[in-house]
Amino acid sequence: MIAAILIFVLAGLAEIGGGYLIWLWLREGQSAYLGLIGGIILALYGVIATFQIFPTFGRGYAAYGGVFIVLSILWGWGIDKKSPDLYDWIGAAICLVGVSVILWAPRN
Repeated sequence: MIAAILIFVLAGLAEIGGGYLIWLWLREGQSAYLGLIGGIILALYGVIATFQIFPTFGRGYAAYGGVFIVLSILWGWGIDKKSPDLYDWIGAAICLVGVSVILWAPRN
């Protein structure tokens, strides 16, 4: 399970970080090189996500989606300096409950 969590976190950081660099380029007028690097990092995210241990694509990506939401809130807090409010935290907790159900539900 620790390996799965690490892959989720690495994939999330790659997706958010790559998207953020493209955001800086297109929305904040930063260098096009940031956009290029962001695109490369986003492609790397696609590779990282395939290392997940889930037997099906959809279930693995669904679980990752909840982790991505939490990481996005943390990114906004740490990088953009936008403090999450109570509803951000409640939404993140709901997502983690959903991820837990997807990951640990008893299946045949």
